[in-house]
Amino acid sequence: MSTLADAIAMALSRTSESGQSYQPAIVAFFNLANTLIKSFVNTTSDPADGLCEYCLARPKHRDGDVVHPFCEKECAAQDYVCVQPTEQAPNQSSGNQTGETCDFCHSRPKYSSGKTTHPFCSRTCAKNAKKCAKSEPQENGSPLSDVCLLCRTAPKQIESHFCGKACADEAEKKAPMVLKVPEDHVTFASVANQFTASWRHSSKTCPKVRVIYKVISPASSIATYDEYRARVEERGNFVAAGRTAGNECRRWHGCQRECKLGNPGKTKLCSSSTCSLCCILRTSFDISCFGKTTGWGRFGKGIYTSSTSSKSASYVKTSSSSKFKPMLLNKVVVGRGCKLSSDNPKLTSPPEGYDSVIGEPSSDSALNFDELICYTNDAIRPSYLVMYAA
Repeated sequence: MSTLADAIAMALSRTSESGQSYQPAIVAFFNLANTLIKSFVNTTSDPADGLCEYCLARPKHRDGDVVHPFCEKECAAQDYVCVQPTEQAPNQSSGNQTGETCDFCHSRPKYSSGKTTHPFCSRTCAKNAKKCAKSEPQENGSPLSDVCLLCRTAPKQIESHFCGKACADEAEKKAPMVLKVPEDHVTFASVANQFTASWRHSSKTCPKVRVIYKVISPASSIATYDEYRARVEERGNFVAAGRTAGNECRRWHGCQRECKLGNPGKTKLCSSSTCSLCCILRTSFDISCFGKTTGWGRFGKGIYTSSTSSKSASYVKTSSSSKFKPMLLNKVVVGRGCKLSSDNPKLTSPPEGYDSVIGEPSSDSALNFDELICYTNDAIRPSYLVMYAA
């Protein structure tokens, strides 16, 4: 910039010596400065910022100093049609809107062109999703994302999956549902690492985790669980002993899936009363369903989970043609667990003074890997849906 200043000073000096007015030189200076500023802005900003937010091909329309988000009225109208969940595009059927919600805003239906269902409701959401996307974690230690799982814009709060009350309340209104977790997110890393680390069957190769969803349960369901955990904590004082409230742990559960929920782009729960996966996601676990798929329980009538992902995988049932298999990672109030190694199929509650049963493998039992059994619906809630390679 010193070279520019010298040039301006020299021009003004020559103008003064010749007896001419300063005005032409001043005008020239401002014109030059304006050109340089525009050049600087254009070279340091994202080139896509100047393109129409609908077609992303033509420049945004300018009206004097006002820059519009679209290149023309047609694109503006099309974007409006796409983002309105109750409106219908001109000369198009209602097939342009699907039952699946947009992968970005999670509130409007995905846009369908007839043959293809797009992951987003509009070009605007598609562009915003691209802007918010971060690269996958690299081996060189690139930081993981901690973005809010709903708006995908602001960082999430500690001990929450959302940036604030607004996003948390919005997600709660849409429950029950599942929210896709970005692959470079701290939550994805935590869940995927637990899946891999707890795959203990040496005879089975650990499959790759493909997709992870955060389960959003109704507020009433979470409240019932929280109340139960508080009662168990009051009895056991686990926090004072350095554990979590109620001795809460994350445990795996494999079940039957009749639909395609969890596959890429499939986030809508089915309505089948026999699809165990969707029933659990909709109303949580129900002990009255005990024995419908396995026929019995080694430790009686309860809800079974395990810290071993490869054990829970043996209970997963899905279409043979599917390339993905589902598994639930749940939060369970263990409380005071009674360790048992011998079969006791007549149990309907934990032994007196205990909150759950922990099945431990031993030489006297056919149990090969651990099991955790709770005997009340209030002690467990689905937390994550993990889709892994079939």
